[in-house]
Amino acid sequence: MDNPVPFPQISSEAITVLAHYYRGELSRMISWRDRLDRTTNWAIGALAAMLSISLSSDEAHHAVLLFAMLLIHVLLVIEARRYRFFHVYRARVRLLEREYFAPLFSPAEPVIARVGLDALGADLREPRFTLTLRQAMARRLQRNYGWIFVVVLLAWLVKTTSSSTEGHPRLVHSLHEFLQNTAIAGIPGAAVVTGICLLYSWLVFVMIRYDLGDEDLGPGQVHV
Repeated sequence: MDNPVPFPQISSEAITVLAHYYRGELSRMISWRDRLDRTTNWAIGALAAMLSISLSSDEAHHAVLLFAMLLIHVLLVIEARRYRFFHVYRARVRLLEREYFAPLFSPAEPVIARVGLDALGADLREPRFTLTLRQAMARRLQRNYGWIFVVVLLAWLVKTTSSSTEGHPRLVHSLHEFLQNTAIAGIPGAAVVTGICLLYSWLVFVMIRYDLGDEDLGPGQVHV
C-alpha cells in the first residue's frame, strides 16, 4: 500500500503550502489572461486588415466587412470560453487575497482561523464554472468587443452609404439606392440589412440580459 501524502503538521508548513498554492493559482490565472489578450489582438488585427482591404478603393466590396463581423463574432465566442476558465482561477486568487492575505497584512478585526476558505476547499473538490458562456460573452462585449463591433458597423455604413459617379464620391440619396449597394450577388439588400440588424440586436441583448454588474468590484477597482 502506498504511503499517504502527509498533511502539514505545524503552522509554518501550512503557510508554505498556502504560499506555493497561491503562486500556482496566480500562474494559471496569468496564463489564461494572456490567452484573452491574444484573442483580442487577433480580433483587432483581423478588423484592421479587413478595413484596409474594404476602404482602400471604391471597387472593394462591402462583403469583406460582413465577413469581418462574422469572424469577430467567432473570436468573441472563443474568448468567452477562455474567460470562463480565467474567471475560475481569478476567483480563487481573489478569495485567498481577500480572506487570508488582506487580514494578515492589515487586520481590521480578530482573524478567525480558516475564515472564508471553506468555499475554496469546496471548489477544489468539485470545480465548476462560475459563469455561463453568455455571461462571459457579455463581459467581453462590455470590455472590448462592443467597441470592435461598433467600428466595423460604422465602416460598413460608410461603405454602403456612399457611391462613386464618374470618379466623384457621393452619398446615396434614397433607400432603394442604399439597398442596391448592400446587395450581395443573389442576396437582396433587404436580407443583408436584416441579418446585420439581427446580429447586432443579439449582441445588445446579450450585453443587457447577461450583465454581471460590478460583482465584487466597486467603482474604481481593478477588473478585467
